[in-house]
Amino acid sequence: MTLTAPVGITQKLAAILLLLGALSLLGGALGFQHIGGYVPCKLCLAQRHPHYAMVPFALGLLLAMRLQWSARAIRLVFLALAAVILYGAGIGVYQAGAEWDFWLGPNDCGGGIPITQNAGDLLAQIQQVKIVSCNTASWRMFGLSFAGWNVVASTILAAIAIGGAVLSAGFAQPYLDKILKK
Repeated sequence: MTLTAPVGITQKLAAILLLLGALSLLGGALGFQHIGGYVPCKLCLAQRHPHYAMVPFALGLLLAMRLQWSARAIRLVFLALAAVILYGAGIGVYQAGAEWDFWLGPNDCGGGIPITQNAGDLLAQIQQVKIVSCNTASWRMFGLSFAGWNVVASTILAAIAIGGAVLSAGFAQPYLDKILKK
């Protein structure tokens, strides 16, 4: 397989899955924050940045395929997207490791709450603010925190992006045909 093999259903499916994955992860993170009341720490917010970047990347990939960009260019965008996703997974590994005391987390981590400009309200705000630590998991499911689940989801999305880059256009078609016949 070369980078110039035709772009086809495999790449379109990968771009759609990346878009849906990014939107799902961001929706979940924002839902836990705004509906569930979980205040994100600095590392939690940093882990969202790659997912924010995935949305225009994936939309751009779909547009590039529609405009019939070269297969090489599309595959290089998939590889760049995989690198961005793996960067986010790396932040998640760092935070999850700090939560499990495998290593020290950042010493300047706290919630993203702005400080009031009114000195009279400062004491009231200090009493109401819940300090969020990057070293303590605020929630776990099956032993994994938000950061741990981000690593799992990001690894899957990175594999999809790499698959979109390296799989040839017709590679998935026989498998899709088998699935659709059953």
